[in-house]
Amino acid sequence: MANIIVFGILVLLFGSAIVYIVKAKRSGVKCIGCPHSGKSQCSCDDQVVNFKL
Repeated sequence: MANIIVFGILVLLFGSAIVYIVKAKRSGVKCIGCPHSGKSQCSCDDQVVNFKL
C-alpha cells in the first residue's frame, strides 16, 4: 500500500513538472526558471557554455 502512495506522489510531481515546462515553452519562455526570462534584462542568450568531453 505504501508503494502505491509513493508511486502516486512521484507521478504527480513529475506530471506537474512536465505540464509547467510545456506551458512555459508554449508561452515563449527561453530559459525556464530564469526570473528575467521574457524581459529585456534576460541575459540567458549571452551565456556561452563550453563542454569538453
